[in-house]
Amino acid sequence: MSASAVFVLDLKGKVLICRNYKGDVDMAEIDHFMPLLMQHEEEGLLCPVLSHGNVHFMWIKHTNLFLVATTNKNSNASLVYSFLYKLVEVFTEYFKELEEESIQDNFVVVYELLDELMDFGFPQTTDSKILQEYITQEGTKLEVAKSKVPTTVTNAVSWRSEGIKYKKNEVFIDVIESINVLVNANGNVMSSDIVGSIKLKTMLSGMPELRLGLNDRVLFALTGRDKGKTVVMEDVKFHQCVRLSRFESDRTISFIPPDGESELMSYRINTHVKPLIWIESVIEKFSHSRVEIMVKAKGQFKKQSVANNVEVRVPVPSDADSPKFKTSTGNAKYVPEKNLVVWTIKSFPGGKEFLMRAHFGLPSVEKDEAEGKPPITVKFEIPYFTVSGIQVRYMKIIEKSGYQALPWVRYITQSGDYQLRSNV
Repeated sequence: MSASAVFVLDLKGKVLICRNYKGDVDMAEIDHFMPLLMQHEEEGLLCPVLSHGNVHFMWIKHTNLFLVATTNKNSNASLVYSFLYKLVEVFTEYFKELEEESIQDNFVVVYELLDELMDFGFPQTTDSKILQEYITQEGTKLEVAKSKVPTTVTNAVSWRSEGIKYKKNEVFIDVIESINVLVNANGNVMSSDIVGSIKLKTMLSGMPELRLGLNDRVLFALTGRDKGKTVVMEDVKFHQCVRLSRFESDRTISFIPPDGESELMSYRINTHVKPLIWIESVIEKFSHSRVEIMVKAKGQFKKQSVANNVEVRVPVPSDADSPKFKTSTGNAKYVPEKNLVVWTIKSFPGGKEFLMRAHFGLPSVEKDEAEGKPPITVKFEIPYFTVSGIQVRYMKIIEKSGYQALPWVRYITQSGDYQLRSNV
């Protein structure tokens, strides 16, 4: 079973808009949500599902809004949460920013969307591109649109409209990998993995059939080709357009793509990753007077690659003041509200080493409570490079009119949860 009703509340718990889908839960039950939430928050027992009697509230917070689904059955919680996040995604597509004001300014459109997104508590049409074909933000168009529902809604291919035409047929493929690394104070990698996604920007006419080939180890083993570098992908998640039965039988990624931008698939590669930007730090505290920080950053990737917009965030004591910096490249600044020094390097070539020194004054009176030791975090992006070695081997585009189309591929590696602990 799914949701009985969906509510959008402001931060005080006032209902801005709601939709009753099944009528089996009293709509006044929502009045218990905010007191329950505050009670759990005070007790430090906040959890994503709150219950009052036999009514359960499943909720998420977005900007200054709470989105709450109610049910009195043993519902599929993961389905309800997926729907609430999809609701945020669709509203953001429509109103650019989802906040209290955008709900109040667009009551009619929000009601129409709530009607189409869910039926009798079950998710229905959740693709914003398809919804935009017949739920528009102009009142005059709404009247015209109601007379004819797009065939896409009842199609087998509900994510793509018919009759799409482009003068130049192209598809852009972005392979984006985020590296998660945790390094302990002794310089040992405690945990590391790669989270990847393949994103498409499709500008193709008609109803093309696409086939994507990757250097997938399972596929190579199936076909008896064991040459070159292969990758083992785990936790693979596909867009609804991919034919899962085909992938399960012969590992072929075959699909009719949505028009425009979409995420085709995401995956995880559980492997030991050498930190691409290595950080060494020395923090010296001279009691009651000053603290000196020395940070060395080294690029541990190929010399021909360059990391862009590198940010090294170094935590400093909360009572530090009078900052002075010296850097061999880039610039450093003190962010007092976050107790951080942010060292920014626009362009960081592989194999290079850079140095940053910081000097802070400390008050003569020491703080009573001991402070924690937050890790140093690093943000970066390296174009034309993947750590896992994943490759797009081919992209075949087949359309009945027989046009020629160009596939373009781009690889990007970026930092995910990238932390290095210091021993001071």
